[in-house]
Amino acid sequence: MNDPMKDQPQDGLENPMQHPEEQPTGSDGSPKFGRLLIVLVLVVILIGFITFASEWLYS
Repeated sequence: MNDPMKDQPQDGLENPMQHPEEQPTGSDGSPKFGRLLIVLVLVVILIGFITFASEWLYS
């Protein structure tokens, strides 16, 4: 019932250009949303600071 060759490529048909298998990303594969959130908050604060500073400077 279980065919061991079922998961194996048949003469390169599953991978016709002979690309290597995908490499795992990161240490455990989970995305780092905490760092992204911190960077996003800092960018928003920086844009707000530039907005208020330019308003103060040019008015």
